[in-house]
Amino acid sequence: MTTTNNIDFHVEIDVQQKRPKGEIACGDVFQSDMSRGEGRNILVLSDGIGHGIKASVLGTLTATMAVKYTKMHTKPEIATRIIMNALPKSSDGKENYATFTIIEMDHDRFVRITNYDNPRVLIIRNGKSFLPVEYELKIRGEENLGKLLRCREFTAFKEDRLIFLSDGITQSGLGSNQYSMGWGLDKIEEFAISQIKRMEDISATKLARKIINQAVMNDNFLLKDDATCGVIYFREPRKFMLITGPPFYKIKDFDFVGRIKNFQGKKIICGGTTAEIIARELNLEVKIHHIKKEKNALPPAAKMEGFELISEGILTLGKVEELLENYDSDTRLDDSPHEEIVKMLLQHDLIDVIVGTRINWAHQDPEQPLELELRKYVVKRIVQILRVKFFKKVMIEYI
Repeated sequence: MTTTNNIDFHVEIDVQQKRPKGEIACGDVFQSDMSRGEGRNILVLSDGIGHGIKASVLGTLTATMAVKYTKMHTKPEIATRIIMNALPKSSDGKENYATFTIIEMDHDRFVRITNYDNPRVLIIRNGKSFLPVEYELKIRGEENLGKLLRCREFTAFKEDRLIFLSDGITQSGLGSNQYSMGWGLDKIEEFAISQIKRMEDISATKLARKIINQAVMNDNFLLKDDATCGVIYFREPRKFMLITGPPFYKIKDFDFVGRIKNFQGKKIICGGTTAEIIARELNLEVKIHHIKKEKNALPPAAKMEGFELISEGILTLGKVEELLENYDSDTRLDDSPHEEIVKMLLQHDLIDVIVGTRINWAHQDPEQPLELELRKYVVKRIVQILRVKFFKKVMIEYI
């Protein structure tokens, strides 16, 4: 398996979930493990039998064990037997179980899909359905006689999309006039392909949301089952640079600006002094946005040729960190400076953060909160959140 052009690929992943009205826990459980050492990504979607807390417990146990054993390279048919034996039995003696889908992605874009009773993972390539050869594995143990794992392996191409689902999506609309047998995989695939044709670069997030929203509509806005849709999108990586603070030594200003000028991607500057140095070295003009400043609002943003935005420094970064920390699928971003920065960070994959270490004497006021003096700390928190929560590849450089 070749690793040629692997750096040209970015794997964008998003998962959207909804539960039926009145349920406090989702019976569909998604877990992942991004192993930097091996370069493997492991994704697991498990659907516990039933609804609510019981289903959530079964799904969580199954997903947790599936991630663990996959990470250990345990054979799927052996791991599945261990999982099934570990799940608690019902008081009436009936078997408890959870269906699951395991998706492994190696550093060379080699993909393995292992499926137990979940809907088939849809693979869309060049606007069409792609069906790699499927093989079956018998689950070990006499108690599992007749139970099968369905497996597929292939090498992903750029612009491939994988869509993994729980049966709350495929069975949405069941019994309705339009979908008497449920929405079904074929119709879902048609819907996804039509969305991709309308918007060729549709993000994983948008496509997953469109599919799950349609499932909710199919059920007349009252979901009958837990519904999960995940999308994996192999695409060109998007590059972004965040610059904050001038270099420690003034003699380094020229090299500092040269590094920024030659960057091939979008750029934002946080800090007025930093922007002044870059403007001076590049002979550019900083244009302030003259807007009415609201109470407790950040200073107005500015623009400069070649940069998406120029904002105030430490105050803005603090708000960026807070927003990223609390960000979830219901968060809606406006057009304030810190929200614009968060949009850019979330829209890009390879992020360079340049931190100048010269002290800004304007912030050496004992009346100011301590965090305003700790630019490096705030930036480290932002980088950590981007890496762990949003799976971004972030490089940080102190100058």
